[in-house]
Amino acid sequence: MLDSATLEQLQSVFSRLDDSVLLKVAHSTHENQQELLEMLRALETTSPQITLEENFGTSPAPRFEIHRSTGPTGMSFRGVPGGHEFSSLILAILYANGKGKQPDEGVLQRIRNLKGPVRVKTYMSLSCENCPEVVQALHLMASRHEDFQHEVIDGAVAQDEIQALGIQGVPAVIHDGKLLHSGKSTLLDLLSKLEAALGTTRAANAAPTSLGSYDLAVIGGGPAGASAAIYTVRKGLSVALVAERFGGQLQDTKGIENMISMPYTEGVKLAAQLAEHLGKYPVKTFEHRRVASITGDETKRITLESGEFLDAGAVIIATGAKWRELGIPGEKEHIGQGVAFCAHCDGPFYKGRRVAVVGGGNSGVEAAIDLAAIASHVTLLEYNDQLKADGVLVEKLKSIPNAVVLTQAKSSRVIGDGGKVTGLEYHQRSSGETRQLEVDGVFVQIGLLPNTQFLKGVLELTPYGEIVVDTQGRTSVPGIYAAGDVTTMPFKQIVTAMGDGAKVALTAFEDRMRGANRPGAGASKPAS
Repeated sequence: MLDSATLEQLQSVFSRLDDSVLLKVAHSTHENQQELLEMLRALETTSPQITLEENFGTSPAPRFEIHRSTGPTGMSFRGVPGGHEFSSLILAILYANGKGKQPDEGVLQRIRNLKGPVRVKTYMSLSCENCPEVVQALHLMASRHEDFQHEVIDGAVAQDEIQALGIQGVPAVIHDGKLLHSGKSTLLDLLSKLEAALGTTRAANAAPTSLGSYDLAVIGGGPAGASAAIYTVRKGLSVALVAERFGGQLQDTKGIENMISMPYTEGVKLAAQLAEHLGKYPVKTFEHRRVASITGDETKRITLESGEFLDAGAVIIATGAKWRELGIPGEKEHIGQGVAFCAHCDGPFYKGRRVAVVGGGNSGVEAAIDLAAIASHVTLLEYNDQLKADGVLVEKLKSIPNAVVLTQAKSSRVIGDGGKVTGLEYHQRSSGETRQLEVDGVFVQIGLLPNTQFLKGVLELTPYGEIVVDTQGRTSVPGIYAAGDVTTMPFKQIVTAMGDGAKVALTAFEDRMRGANRPGAGASKPAS
């Protein structure tokens, strides 16, 4: 099942194992049991530290647990973790041995502080590109918490459970028999949701933890933030970088063909290259953190939702943007149960069914084209008079017989029966009528929303939430700068974000040299 080249690579990866890892497989009569055994037997040959134990109990579907020398790790798989989930299996083995990329001690302590017992299940699809990040984050937590069990389940071997739980999108994280999370997510968001659901042993009145003082802090780990941090630290300043996840939107970007000097690359690869480049410099990085507030005048205090804080003489905000939601009744209630944001991941759930796509830009039209090959019928709704997507995409969509385009259509309500989506209500602007579509799924593709929630009342923002900046990246507050997609910069591209981060870093350094970033020092206010 695993070719010689893959096995050779795994031998190198697993050479770091310094304690035993046991793969305990349940006996099963399922048709895929032999496939699982062949995979795990091959893995056993890659390291003397890996041992396979067969007939560890019984299971209707292929299932195995991962143990360390001291006992269970809390990590298990039901199904054969191939496809995109093969990497999750490899990382799980490393996690069992305390290896693999780990968060810093502050994040690990938050994980350990979760009130146990923690019992979660993640239903995934082997074709889902968003599932591994969720699976791996929860497996990491399980490996670091003394009473945390996480079972990863291939939906293909648990169709009765999928139907009983009303799951219509993956990954779907179930806690206490209820949907805790659906769709793409990060370690930070999953940890926050578990804290809200289970509680934490950290005392409510515990003193905030200081992460240190720096000349400059960069908030955001995407192209703009990485560029700003590198350009600033090269000037000899002490720099901290705070990010929810390094790479930002790059982690959600597939093919990139307009990055100058690179005819083709992919977002995950470029994010890794940015991290490697940043790692060459003494930038103190705090990942899996979200900023709660920024206060102070000459010295800025950046308070994090985790109960930590850091101080800096200046701040560069490069928090980027996230997918925009419709904000209509019924949307949030049905996320993961008929409302989705990834056609590639969740499209297979709608084979032979009727779906709607909201949004007439490139992403919306591309989603409609992809879904038309799976669903029985696709309706694309666009608020404006015509689609905004590239002409070649529009023509392709119009040529598809089971796809319909509705313009001047304002989505107003997602309709459900208490467990799943049954329709979409929309207002036809040309006639003034309110109409309904009978659909089983609604795919939202309406663009991005700037990540500036923590800045309301702090900086001047546009009605859309973008940070208003001048031509050099200065905001309305001296000592606070902004770069990239989060600002009023007109073109939201990777290459422009990188350039913007460098420009703003140089501005912040020059202002520091001139003493112009202090309150009352005459820093220019951006034009509205």
